[in-house]
Amino acid sequence: NTMDSMLGYKNKKYINFGRVPAKLDDAANYIPSRIAALLWVLAAGFTGNSVKGAWKIWRRDRRNHASPNSAQTESACAGALGVQLAGPAYYFGEYYDKPMIGDPLRPVMPEDILKADRMMYAESILALMLGLLVRAAFVLL
Repeated sequence: NTMDSMLGYKNKKYINFGRVPAKLDDAANYIPSRIAALLWVLAAGFTGNSVKGAWKIWRRDRRNHASPNSAQTESACAGALGVQLAGPAYYFGEYYDKPMIGDPLRPVMPEDILKADRMMYAESILALMLGLLVRAAFVLL
């Protein structure tokens, strides 16, 4: 959630300001993030990436983030590409030892941005098709 990212953890005075929107965001996106991850696994197959890797890493690393939703698609992408993402980071000069997502089967390369973009577009088309199917099912009922 943008409000949480921008304000929720910056300092003690405003730490609670972004928490309510962040928790609402977590609840609202709990199921959609998992659907998106499954669609990302399928998208890996349509784009010549590893479906097996996407499935394996999603199942293993989908909880490797403080947010219940953030690592869902990130883990599927890392597995599809065979790279390792996330990990330790600095926020506002403070070190955070965060878990890695994926396996370092090879180093991350600039071309991975284009591969991830293609998977994102394929996942988006799959999500649109799923949405249209759900809508058609409700219209027929």
